[in-house]
Amino acid sequence: MLKRITSLLILLNLTCVVFAQDIKSPSEFLGYKLGSQFTSHFRIVDYFKYVASASKNVKLLQYGATNEGRPLVAMFIASDENIGRLEEIRQHNLALAGLGKADGGASISSNTPIIVWLSYNVHGNEPSSSEAAMQALYELVSPGNARTQPWFKNTVVVIDPCLNPDGRERYVNFYNSVKGVTPDADPTSREHSEPWPGGRVNHYYFDLNRDWAWQTQKETQARVALFNQWLPQVHVDFHEQGYNSPYYFAPAAEPFHKDITAWQREFQNIIGRNNAKYFDQNGWMYFTKEEFDLLYPSYGDTYPIYNGSIGMTYEQGGIAAGLAVATRSGDTLTLADRISHHLSNSLSTVETASENAAKALNEFKKYFDDSRNNPPGEYKTYVIKNDNPDKIEMLTGLLSKNGIKYGTDEKSGVVGYNYISGKTEQFNIDKHDIVISAYQPKSVLLNVLLEPKTFVADSNTYDITAWSLPYAYGLKAYGLKESIKPERGRITNVVFTAPPEVKKLHSYAYVSEWRSVYDVKFLAELLRKNIKVRSAEAPFEAGGKKFAAGSLIITRAGNNTENFDAIVTKAAADFNRELVPLSSGFVDKGADIGSKGIKVIHAPRVMLITGDGVSAEAMGEVWYFFEQQINYPITLVRYRDLNRIKWNDFDVAIFPDGYYDDLPVEKLQNWVHDGGKLIAMENTVSLLVDKKGFSIKNLPGEKHAKDDTTSAKNGKDMPDLVKAYADRDHESIRSSVPGAIYKINLDNTHPLGFGLDKYYFTLKLNDVIYNYLGDDGWNVGTVKKDGYVEGFVGQKAKEKIKNGLLLGVQSLGRGSIVYMVDDPLFRSFWENGKLLFSNAVFMVGQ
Repeated sequence: MLKRITSLLILLNLTCVVFAQDIKSPSEFLGYKLGSQFTSHFRIVDYFKYVASASKNVKLLQYGATNEGRPLVAMFIASDENIGRLEEIRQHNLALAGLGKADGGASISSNTPIIVWLSYNVHGNEPSSSEAAMQALYELVSPGNARTQPWFKNTVVVIDPCLNPDGRERYVNFYNSVKGVTPDADPTSREHSEPWPGGRVNHYYFDLNRDWAWQTQKETQARVALFNQWLPQVHVDFHEQGYNSPYYFAPAAEPFHKDITAWQREFQNIIGRNNAKYFDQNGWMYFTKEEFDLLYPSYGDTYPIYNGSIGMTYEQGGIAAGLAVATRSGDTLTLADRISHHLSNSLSTVETASENAAKALNEFKKYFDDSRNNPPGEYKTYVIKNDNPDKIEMLTGLLSKNGIKYGTDEKSGVVGYNYISGKTEQFNIDKHDIVISAYQPKSVLLNVLLEPKTFVADSNTYDITAWSLPYAYGLKAYGLKESIKPERGRITNVVFTAPPEVKKLHSYAYVSEWRSVYDVKFLAELLRKNIKVRSAEAPFEAGGKKFAAGSLIITRAGNNTENFDAIVTKAAADFNRELVPLSSGFVDKGADIGSKGIKVIHAPRVMLITGDGVSAEAMGEVWYFFEQQINYPITLVRYRDLNRIKWNDFDVAIFPDGYYDDLPVEKLQNWVHDGGKLIAMENTVSLLVDKKGFSIKNLPGEKHAKDDTTSAKNGKDMPDLVKAYADRDHESIRSSVPGAIYKINLDNTHPLGFGLDKYYFTLKLNDVIYNYLGDDGWNVGTVKKDGYVEGFVGQKAKEKIKNGLLLGVQSLGRGSIVYMVDDPLFRSFWENGKLLFSNAVFMVGQ
C-alpha cells in the first residue's frame, strides 16, 4: 500500500512538473517568432489569459477598458506562498504608507515583499515594449528559469502589457497594411511614415504619458486608481524614442524636483548600474543622465516618484522603425533587437529590486513617515477659498482621485501667501473654504501640485515647468507656513448644499448662473433639447437677487412646448443647477428680459478642423471637450476637404493649433463676413497676421531674422557672436518658454470673459504675443510687463512677453473672429480655460 501511495505521489509530482514546465513561450503560442511581426493587442491579451490558465503563480486582472472597448489588464506574479495572499500584501503595503487601518503603524517583516510594477506601451507607436512584456512574463513564470525564480521569495511583480491599446492598434494596423513581404529598412520607405494622427495618442488623441496626475482620460483613470490601491516600491515606464538614439535608462537628467529624496536618486543609480552590466555584456549602446528629467508631475516616472516609488523611464530607439530600419550609424535596427533590450532591463530591474528589497521597503516606509510627520515644502497648510463651489468640487474631486485628504475649518486673522497678489497677507478662513494640511501620507504629491512656485534647478527641461492647481482652476488660494489641521477631521468629501427644488410654477422665465463648465453642460443640454436660451449682456437685478453678465435666461416666450417646465427643471436637477424663477420680465435694475441687451444664444453648428497639418493633441482636446465633457454635437472636417463642404452649414469653425498650408483666407473672410465665427487657436493666429480682412498684427518693432542680419552688417546692436559650443543647449533656451504661467488682464464685461474674474491665468508655451487690435476689435485679454507668475521663461522671452494681446475678438461684417493665442484646454486639466473657450463658442457674436 505504501509503495502504491509513493508511486502515486511521484506520478502526481511529475505531472505537476510537466504541467508547470509546459508553459508555451510567446513564439510558441502565437505561431511565429517574436519580433518577426507586430502582435495585435487582442493576441497579447490572449497570451496573458493563456498564462493565467497555465500557471498557478499568477493572477490576471482586467482593471478597465479603452474608449474603443479594448481591455486593460494587469498580471500579478508571485511565489506559491504569496499568490494566495495578494490582498493581504496590498493592505499591508498601504499600511506601511499610512493609508491603511494601521495608519503607518505597520511594520516590515521577513515575509513583506517588494512590489515591482512594469508598464509597457503608453505611446501606441512605441510598440516593441508590449512584445517584450510577453517575453518578460514568460521568463518570470517559467518554473525552470533558475535566474528569475529566486526573486519571488521577496518580490511581487505586476505587468501591465499595454497602457494604450487603441493607439497601439492604430499603429499596428497601419504598419501591417503597408508592409511588404520583406521589411524595407530604407527610412524613406512609406512603412516608416505614419499617417495623421499617428499611433502615439489614445482615441481622443491625448498623450497618456502626460495624464497620470490629471486623470482626464478613462485609461488613466482606471490605471491610476489601481496603482494607488497598491503603491509599488518600483515602477518602470517602457518607451521608445527616435530610432537613431541608443537606449536610455535611469538615472534621470536634471532638473529633479527638490522633493525627490536622496534614496530615490541613489536607487536609480543602483538599478541603472545593473542594467548597464547586461548591456555591457552584450555590447549594446546606451546613455543615462540626459534629456529625460524628473520635474513635471504627470509622467509615468514622476507620478510614481511623488507617490513614494522609484519611478523610471526606459527609452529604446525605435519610433517609426517598423520591423527593421537603417540607422545613421550604419546599423540595421530590428524589432527583435528592440525587444531584447527592453526584456533585458525588465528582468534586470526586478533582479535589482529583489536584491535590495529590505532597504527599499524601509525607505518606502520612511518616505511616508516623513510625509506625515515632517512634510516637505515651504507651506504646511493650503487654503482654497470657496468662491465658486463648482470649481471647488472639481478640484476636490481631483485631490480625492490622488488620495490627498482635505477638510474645512474656520479661523480669523491667519497669514499666508496670496496666489493672486503674490504677497503675504492676513485673511480669514471661512467655514466652506477648503483646508489641506501637509501632514498626511500624500504630502509630497500635494506640495508638488499646489506649490505656487516650482523651483527649477536646470531650465533645460523636457516639459512644462508650471502647473499649480489654484491657477489652473481659477481659484483664490493661500499657502500658510503654520500647520492648521481641519477641525472637522479627515473629511475627504465636502458635501455642498444642493440647489432648492424648483416648484412647478408658471414662471415667466428662469435664470441660472454662468460661472463654470457645469453651467456650460447645462446650456448644452438645453440647446440639444431645442430649448431657446438667452444670455444677459450686462448685470441685472430681479426678484431681489443680483445676476452677473452671462447669466442664462430661459423664457417661456419662444419655448412653446408643452413640457417646457419639466425639460428645464430636469436638466437643472441633472446638472445640479439652481434655477431662479422670475414672475415678470420687468427687472429691478438693468435691462428688462425683453431688452436688446438680452441676447438669444443660437445653438451653433460647429465644425472642428482635423487632418494633416493640425496638431492632433490640440484637436483632440477640443473633440474630447465637446463629446465627453459638455455632450454637444461637433462635426470633424479634414482640412483638405474644406473646398468641398458647404460653409453655410456651419456657424462656428474651430482651427486648433497647426501649420496649415495655403490657408483659405479669402473664403474664411467671406464666410465670417456673412455671419460665421472663426476661432483661431495658437499658431493659427500667426497665419492670419497681415492677411486681408484680419486685424491681428505682430508687436510693433518686433525683429525678424533678416533685421538682425542687417543690424549686424551695419555694426549696430552687434550680437555677441563668440559663444562656447558647450553652452549651445542653454543658449537656445534664452528664448524658450517650456510652459510658464502668466496673469493677464481680462475684460469680463465682454462675452469672451463672461463668468470669469478680471484676470485670468494663462499657460504660455512660447513667447508669442500680438499687438493690440484696432477699432474693429476688442482686446479682451492683455498682458502687462508684470504679468509673469511662475515657471521658467528665458530672458529674451521674458523681455518680449509684455504689453500685448493674448485674447481678442474682431468684428467682421455680421461675423466674428476669436483670437486665442494660448491653449485654454491644455491637456484638459486647465479647468478655468474651459469656460473661456465655451464663451468663444456660445457667447461671442450672439
